[in-house]
Amino acid sequence: MRRSAKWMRFAAAAPLALFVNAVLAESASAHVKWFCAFNVAGQPIGLENVLCPDFEMLTGVSILALTTGGVLEGTPLGTAMLAALDRATAWIRNNVEIIARAACAAFFISIWAMGGVLLTPELKTDSTLIGAIQLGIAAGMLSRRTMPLSALGIFVIYGVAVDKYGPFHLADYPVFLGFAVFLALTGLQTNLFGARPIDILRWTGGITLMWASIEKWAYPEWSYPLFIVHPTMSLGFTPDFYMRAAGAVEFALAFSLVWTPLVRRIGAIMLAAMFISACFPFGKIDMIGHSLIIVALFAIIADDAGAPARWSRSWLIPFAYASSLALFLSVYYFAHMALYGTTML
Repeated sequence: MRRSAKWMRFAAAAPLALFVNAVLAESASAHVKWFCAFNVAGQPIGLENVLCPDFEMLTGVSILALTTGGVLEGTPLGTAMLAALDRATAWIRNNVEIIARAACAAFFISIWAMGGVLLTPELKTDSTLIGAIQLGIAAGMLSRRTMPLSALGIFVIYGVAVDKYGPFHLADYPVFLGFAVFLALTGLQTNLFGARPIDILRWTGGITLMWASIEKWAYPEWSYPLFIVHPTMSLGFTPDFYMRAAGAVEFALAFSLVWTPLVRRIGAIMLAAMFISACFPFGKIDMIGHSLIIVALFAIIADDAGAPARWSRSWLIPFAYASSLALFLSVYYFAHMALYGTTML
């Protein structure tokens, strides 16, 4: 009886909690590795503990929200919402290349000024050559002709980070590779086998955030110090449940980035709100670290390409979402077991 009451309380509170988390949650948008101690090689929580009733309930709520968005997209209201988004984001859409180039230059100048950083705050280096490459990447943003060279520089730094920290750690950041491809294709004024630069950027952004959400389930204890510093962020829930909810929110919104136009643009709006709101409590480190993905999200919000989904196709969402969730969980745990000798259960 108590278990049933608990389930009903969570089911009733979850939609509101997920909405508040999506707009304001700090732990869902602040990258825990930048602020708390972590051990990538440590034993993650076993899958039998991750796949608990709370997880199932949160997955159901996520599927319901995404399916609702898919159904709405194929209606006159969905069409009107897309038209309103097109009008509201016209300036961003017309200037997305300039915005991306300026943001990229500012990002690499900022991490060069910080010193000793490869790509993100926890990726350290003492190489002066890396600093020169970072400045070169920033300088390459001045002209389309040199943007592919800047893209190459990003690949080089990413490769150095993989060599030093391992592929599993750098699986957190494929969005940097996506941004590099975006810059190269934009500079060359071409696409990649029919995929536009913005498509590559949103796919890698979605993959990055879906992978990061698995980490919230596998290593919730990394974020526990944040609850001490920011006690109100749990919204009255236990830290364990909050981290499951934060991971569910992030995975659902990240999945939306690879879905149809209205769903992905609404998802990008909510993710951008999350990342921007996190800059206030977590400061300039969070702002600098997430600046490129915030720019990517605004580019997705402004992207008016793609045919709106028909409501009759919304039945695909539960299967696609469940498959993506199973795939990312499996790859994360199998890769960790293969690389570090940990167990899945």
